[in-house]
Amino acid sequence: MPPKIKVIIPAYNEEDSIGKVIDEIPHIVDEVIVVSNNSSDNTEEVAKKHGATVLKENQKGYGYACLLGMKHIADTAPDTDIVVFLDGDYSDYPEELLKLVEPIILKNVDLVIGARVKKLRLPQSMTPQQVVGNWLATFLMKIFFGANFTDLGPFRAIKYQKLVELNMEDKTYGWTVEMQLKALKSKLKYVEIPVRYRKRIGVSKVSGTIKGTIMAGFKILGWIFKYSFK
Repeated sequence: MPPKIKVIIPAYNEEDSIGKVIDEIPHIVDEVIVVSNNSSDNTEEVAKKHGATVLKENQKGYGYACLLGMKHIADTAPDTDIVVFLDGDYSDYPEELLKLVEPIILKNVDLVIGARVKKLRLPQSMTPQQVVGNWLATFLMKIFFGANFTDLGPFRAIKYQKLVELNMEDKTYGWTVEMQLKALKSKLKYVEIPVRYRKRIGVSKVSGTIKGTIMAGFKILGWIFKYSFK
């Protein structure tokens, strides 16, 4: 019996990209869940037109959107096997979902991170602050926890029950690093898979603004130091 796979896509004003993302998700996925994070454009209408389940989360924050997507799965399909997180801006290549779920299905890995390695990134697809921030965060995780992560990439797959057991809390910018830190603490089996990455459609709500970059940096470092002294 094939695994039941759900995709959660947090989306804030992504009307120009969300349809492309949904259309390129492989058909092995059981349900695509788009969580509109207080969008003021036609993101919700476009997502519905392309066949996604659309939820509304009026509290702004990446973590808020992800948590609502998880609640939907808990309420409607608690027998889900794998959850994939994917951005709605078309910076990732949705068809590479097959690469991310393969280690879970074939090798019993718990968590797979899509690593945006330099050789597979298109020019200007990541801002300098993203590159430096990722390097610093993963360097600190290596120092404090012996981790082998090289990226905090949002494109990732995880066993659903393991995700539930992580008891995710972060409501905003720290969601990805929280998951990786808790996976380390819980001794989950994890791997990174190199994935391609391109310049997103539209302007980033985090790395595209000074405020977003600073807040994300504080949140990420805060989670790392919090877990370092637990």
